[in-house]
Amino acid sequence: MFKLDFTGKTVLVSGASRGIGKAIALAFHELGATVYGTATSEKGAAAITEYLGGQGCGLVMNGLEPQSVAKLYEDVEAKAGNCPDVLVNNAGITRDTLLMRMKDEDWNAVIQCNLNAHVQLSKLCAAKMMRRRSGRIISIASIVGETGNAGQTNYAAAKAGLIGFSKSLAKEVASRGITVNCVAPGFVATDMTAALKPEQLKAWTDTIPLKRAATADDIAGAVVFLASDLASYITGTTLDVNGGLYCD
Repeated sequence: MFKLDFTGKTVLVSGASRGIGKAIALAFHELGATVYGTATSEKGAAAITEYLGGQGCGLVMNGLEPQSVAKLYEDVEAKAGNCPDVLVNNAGITRDTLLMRMKDEDWNAVIQCNLNAHVQLSKLCAAKMMRRRSGRIISIASIVGETGNAGQTNYAAAKAGLIGFSKSLAKEVASRGITVNCVAPGFVATDMTAALKPEQLKAWTDTIPLKRAATADDIAGAVVFLASDLASYITGTTLDVNGGLYCD
């Protein structure tokens, strides 16, 4: 009964070329799913295809362009023969600076890529999931969307919007057997954080009750759980994966 097995399932993960998205795609791949991951370039898409080893493939999607998002969904349906069983909205960008210095294009780009593109993909998937009367939509939010952060007004607004959107969509599609949830990571160890000096990294991790940064696999585990039958009665929630840094 309590078994994680996605054999025969199709999973779409946006932003799967590295970091959290790659860890999520690999986790589903290892559990038997056919995975389609997106990257912003043909080179990135080819790298995804390579690590999936024929059990899915990489595709190009530019979240800044609505037409690219629409084409990506069409390509996935054509290759999979149906709508994905699981959608993971992960792709995102940052354009960090104080609001008084922020250019309109930097605000709009983050809102478009980190919120609007996810709304568009969710709408496309939900329409088909409703006919099938099953599906999972999981979006990668952020602790910043819950607490705010100076210099990230655009990013925080997009992530907070994603949380509110997911709660609302969850109520709209629950009667059709679809769950909609968010995972909100805190401080995650990435290629960027690996470049920090030891004392800088310690200053960050000392603020975390568990005294370590999250790994990409920590986030992937939460996503897999929410996509599984174990979480069939969980919808409209935000699962905080932050080591106790923020407790709601």
